[in-house]
Amino acid sequence: MSQPQVFSGNPLDRASSERRDRGWIAEQLEREESRFLPYWRLSVLVKTGIPRELGWARNDLCDNKAPGSEVVLLGLREGVAHFALDVSGLEKPEVALGLSGLARFEEVRAVATQLSAPECAIAAQGRALLDWHARHRFCAVCGAKTTAGLGGLMRECDECDAEHFPRTDPVVIMVVCSEDTCLLGRQAAWPPDMYSALAGFVDQDETIEEAVRREVFEETNVRVGRVRYYASQPWPFPSSLMIGCLAEAETREISVDPEELQSARWFSREEVAKALAEPGGGGLTVPPPMAIAHHLMRAWADGEGV
Repeated sequence: MSQPQVFSGNPLDRASSERRDRGWIAEQLEREESRFLPYWRLSVLVKTGIPRELGWARNDLCDNKAPGSEVVLLGLREGVAHFALDVSGLEKPEVALGLSGLARFEEVRAVATQLSAPECAIAAQGRALLDWHARHRFCAVCGAKTTAGLGGLMRECDECDAEHFPRTDPVVIMVVCSEDTCLLGRQAAWPPDMYSALAGFVDQDETIEEAVRREVFEETNVRVGRVRYYASQPWPFPSSLMIGCLAEAETREISVDPEELQSARWFSREEVAKALAEPGGGGLTVPPPMAIAHHLMRAWADGEGV
């Protein structure tokens, strides 16, 4: 790929060694140089000016945070600790933090293409990690409360001492090709004429290639042979890794599973190339460049094969 995928390219050193020291973390929380990125109900603080930039704050701004707000260490940059701070308990966060007119909370996916690539990746990391903490307040082993550890990299049960770590869900997403056509599918909730690459979660004890073949067959009844990895993309909604592949079809007859897709069709290389070059031009609409599906389609339209 000529450029990194949206949400990738995080510049922070995740400080795997330093975060083991609780005293060091406590010291960083008090340092004036440390930076804090507030989130409100998973929306990230972004400055209102141009260019768009994340609303990094000093620790004194965080004195107005709601009780029980989660603070997690994202990492280090040039020796400075960067944290994500959950202020979801505030009713009017911009007012409570004294930021009215200076910054506002925006949904990460909506603002992603307006931020620089490094800041976009940081925003994704913070969103995914805070979302995980919100979903894992209680132990999956015994049901007791859990407490954050390692600067927010894990949670530990207060009763049975079980350790819980954030998980990334692997998802295969693939453009299936057959000579000069490719197989795309659509869901009923999508805009008219929009089609995208097929996708699905990787099952337990399954390779990427096996997941591609299984998902394509389950959704469309098309058999797949060769599979080639292309690129991957973090997708923090809530916490997935999209594993992009190009796959070669062995059969062409389509029988759609209505539980998975509304429809699936074979599209010519010319149709896909036109949809990529003329967004909304009619006939076929494809995902925007922020999605790895867009780049998989472009790779195939440009002649890349399995």
